[in-house]
Formats: sequence, C-alpha cells, structure tokens
Amino acid sequence: MPITNSAPPLSTIDEVGIMPDGSVDGAPVIFAYAIDGKGPGQPLLGDDVARLLADDRLAWAHLDANHPQTNALLTRELSYLDPFVVQALLAEETRPRLAPIGDGLLLILRGVNLNENADPEDMVSIRIFVDPHRIISVCKRKLKAVGDLQNFVAAGTGPKNSGDFVCMLMGLLFARMTPAVSTLTEAMDVIEETILDGAAAADRETVLAVRKKAIVFRRYMAPQRDLVVQLQELKMAWIDKVDQRHLVEVHDSITRVIEELDAVRERAQIINDEVTNQLTERLNKNMYALSVIAAIFLPLGFLTGLLGINIGGIPGAENPSAFLIFCALLAMVVALQMIIFRKLRWF
Repeated sequence: MPITNSAPPLSTIDEVGIMPDGSVDGAPVIFAYAIDGKGPGQPLLGDDVARLLADDRLAWAHLDANHPQTNALLTRELSYLDPFVVQALLAEETRPRLAPIGDGLLLILRGVNLNENADPEDMVSIRIFVDPHRIISVCKRKLKAVGDLQNFVAAGTGPKNSGDFVCMLMGLLFARMTPAVSTLTEAMDVIEETILDGAAAADRETVLAVRKKAIVFRRYMAPQRDLVVQLQELKMAWIDKVDQRHLVEVHDSITRVIEELDAVRERAQIINDEVTNQLTERLNKNMYALSVIAAIFLPLGFLTGLLGINIGGIPGAENPSAFLIFCALLAMVVALQMIIFRKLRWF
C-alpha cells in the first residue's frame, strides 16, 4: 500500500542536487533505483523512493547510516520494516550474520576498506534488508563493491531480481577481498627471502604485522562463509536454482580466500619461529665465544693477581728478566688451554 511522505528527508531530495555518480548530495538516500530486470535501473528521487519501495516492483535504495534523518526515513517512510530490522540496519557495531524476517532476509556483510588512507583489514560493514520486492542497504562508510554494483545497475548489467542482487553483491565483495589477501601472500614471500639472508629484529616485527592483518581478515570472513552456507540451506522462493549455483561459486571463492589467509598465518608462525631460532642461535654463539674467552683468561687473571700482591717474597722481584719470563709462562698456559679445549671439542 502507498506510504505518505511524512518525513522531510525524501521530500527535500529534489532540492539538494544529483552527484555525478548518481548519488544524492546531502540526503539520507545516497542513491535509489527501480529494477525491472530488462535494462538499466531507473534512478529514483523524492517521493518515488518510498512509493516504489512499498510497491510490488523491485527497487533498491542505498542509505547513509551517518545521516541524522536516516532513522526517521526508516521508521516513518518505511514503516512496514520490523523494528528489529531498523535497529540492526543502524547498529553501531555489527558482525556478519543472517536472519530470516518473514519472506525477507536481514544480511550483514563486510568488505575490505579500499578508501583513501585506510587499512584494508579495517573492513566496512553493509547492512541489507532484502525481500522479493525491495532492497534496502545501509553503510556508514563507502564500499567499493556497492559502487561496482551501482554501475552495473545503471548500465543495465545489474541484478534481475532480489536473489540475483544478493549473489552479485557477495561475489563483488569477495572479489575485492582477493587482491588484499594476495598482498599479504606477496609480503610473506618477500619476508621469507629476507629471512634466508639472515633474520633481523625488524623482520620479526614485519612478520607479526602481516600475521595480525591475516587474523583480522579471517575474523570477519570466516563467519561470511558460514553465512553463505546458511543462505544455501534457506528455502526462500525468490532464491531460485540459478542463484543457488551462484552461491556455490561464491562459497568456493570465499573458501579459497580463507584458505589463503590460513596459509599466511601458518607461514607467519613458521617464519616467526625461524627468526626466534636464528636470534637464539646467534645469542648462544656469542655467549659461547664469551665463555671461551673467559675460560682462557681465568687462569691468567689468577696468576697476574697472585704475583701482583705487594708483599715480600714475590719470585723474580729482583730479576730484570722476570717480566719476560712471566709473559712466556702465560703464553705457555694459553697454548696448553687451547690444546685442552680442542681435545674437549669446545671449539
């Protein structure tokens, strides 16, 4: 049924202007499209957004979670949404999950952060409510995969229905993850080459940094693999056999990424152990050398200390050749020690 325009956000969209990428500047609705599956999506503005989202025709609206009027838009203009859905779409902290709501789904996914001056492992969440007739997505930060999907819709190569939308979005999210994970693998290759040339303290810090990134990636990606499995097992009428086959490919894709992350973590642990072993071995060699030197000079120190006491009766005190004789004696002691150490295989 139609929904009256009781909140200011939608009624003011026409006044704020259209951005070059099709987004709406200064409004809670970043962009919105009507999707008929026959050609390019039709951009929606003003009251058409709420009207078409309440209609039987498929529409997609992407909202800015940071906008102060987004909450009012969801609760008033889209009043048919369950309060649980609205709360989940605007939650401050999220984790990947799936929740069936009637004939629709609440999906919370994560994608790599490819924004300028951002760390890829600082993953961006996208919250989605999707059913056969409407798609409502919400983001707090820009997500490249959403921009890719928007371009496909505008060009007429986007999803034909809700099930196709979910499969395409997941595929784009995980495709964007692959280069970021491959960067970690390449970093491990460089580190391994460096380790072969000799470990250093800086190498160990680099290994720990790469391992930390892999752990953060996996923490958000492993639940998404389970989410794809759950989605395959759901019996939603709008997820057809073609979508199920696409989900199999999506599951395979994210599984490969997770396996690569596991390999990075294991390689990082092995390299960290190797660095520790090399540092320990280097320390042991240094301690061994110091011990041998100390063992050599121990009897020499004893003899010089004994003959250095300032009391009567010191042998050779009156002999002008006594110093040379004493030095020769010390040299003989060192030579004898070297012979003994060699026989004991101390070096």
